[in-house]
Amino acid sequence: MRELRVTANDLNFRCLAAGPEAGELALLLHGFPEGAESWSAQLEVLGEAGFLAIAPDLRGYGGTDCPAGEDDYRLSHLIDDVDGLIAAFGRDRCHLAGHDWGSLVGWSFVSYRPHRALTWSALSVGHPDAFAETIRDDADQRQRSTYIELFLQPGKAEEVLSEGDFHRLRGMYRAAGPNVIGAAQIERFVRSLARPGRLTAGLNYYRANLGGEARRGFPPAPHPIAVPTQLIWGDQDPALGAGQARLTHRHVTADYRLEVLEGAGHWLQFERPAEVARLLLEWIRIH
Repeated sequence: MRELRVTANDLNFRCLAAGPEAGELALLLHGFPEGAESWSAQLEVLGEAGFLAIAPDLRGYGGTDCPAGEDDYRLSHLIDDVDGLIAAFGRDRCHLAGHDWGSLVGWSFVSYRPHRALTWSALSVGHPDAFAETIRDDADQRQRSTYIELFLQPGKAEEVLSEGDFHRLRGMYRAAGPNVIGAAQIERFVRSLARPGRLTAGLNYYRANLGGEARRGFPPAPHPIAVPTQLIWGDQDPALGAGQARLTHRHVTADYRLEVLEGAGHWLQFERPAEVARLLLEWIRIH
């Protein structure tokens, strides 16, 4: 695995890469509050299988540029980032995967720009409309999502997550289980987000797209998904319940499958590294 930097959509992105330069591009998008390292195990497997596997630090994270404005994190900009990354590696299309916010970005990308994706693998987060429907109709999902109300509060969320040397933030990673996300990796993520403006940048993904009137001007996924799609979901995910996973198929017109990882929670790349890598590689190969 190697580190590299590319320019895409007028931003400088730091990426982790594995595999041959000539291989088909597999682009892996992380979520909150993580970074490119969340895909380390899967990068290795995809690279060994002959793909050029790339995991960028998304805008605002890690070694990637960090725009200061809340509006800089709207989905329209995040989609353009993905498009720019594909072009930066000299490709017209890619195999795309995303977890958490990376999944939400990916759903939007394959809805608006299906011609740019060969396959799509969403981890944890189902189709945005399925999630919205579940939030509306399912009291269990509403309870699971109450943390979002905190994240939408500028200043307050930063204060709560950073107090006591980022005790609450550390607790999010430790919820995966003892030593699932190693102490060194947790420290790397925390120290990265502790830099000025970086925690706010991560929270701006929520504020720019989920707060107030944000969704009205740019629907997250308005077109049926015409890209071969799989959703990988852990049935013990504390934030994302079964409803949004079960309803996602309604929004996909291409080949689709739901893979349920029994006993797994939210941090799937860390909790089930080999299984996630196998599912990604399998989905790519059959399409």
